[in-house]
Amino acid sequence: MSRTTRSVATAFVVLILVAALAFIYASPYIALNRVKRAADARDAQTVNQYVDFPALRASLKEQVGALLTRRVDIQKSGNPLAIIGAMIGAALVGPLVDSYATPDGVAAILNGIPPRGDPGEQPPQAGNGSPATTSNAPASGVTTAQQAPKEPPQTTAGYRSLNTFVVTYQHGAGDARYSAIFHRYGLVSWKLVAVDLNG
Repeated sequence: MSRTTRSVATAFVVLILVAALAFIYASPYIALNRVKRAADARDAQTVNQYVDFPALRASLKEQVGALLTRRVDIQKSGNPLAIIGAMIGAALVGPLVDSYATPDGVAAILNGIPPRGDPGEQPPQAGNGSPATTSNAPASGVTTAQQAPKEPPQTTAGYRSLNTFVVTYQHGAGDARYSAIFHRYGLVSWKLVAVDLNG
């Protein structure tokens, strides 16, 4: 084998290695794009490939429970009716979690509309493939999540560790932040496993 042939073969191997490493590095960004598009389209089969629903459900339960606990702590010295309302909200954590551990809920989370822990809250539903504003339904006692914001949230994404990828959402400088957390499964597969409502 001539020196030129060896050089070409070495360059080819290096090129393949660089491309493979670039694909591995980009894999969570690709997964995020795919799951967001699938969730917006309410493609449950594809969403199931990119979301670990038992882990997401456990995370939502913990995060929403913490929201309600903080709310009760803040209101302890205030109106007793507000405390009762927060306690009722705590009893409704299960249905709220169940409503967000769905393609509609995933779409809301990935579009800047996280759960707020309000009693009877549900993620917005849309027929056009993206979260939309929907009116409250007082007759049934079920409310939708806050209205979809007019402007998309500021989003930052990056690795937290080798196997953890985090997408952080914030609508404005003074607004609360929250994060969607993806975990690596295998070499290039990623799944949404948790939310962090504290940013």
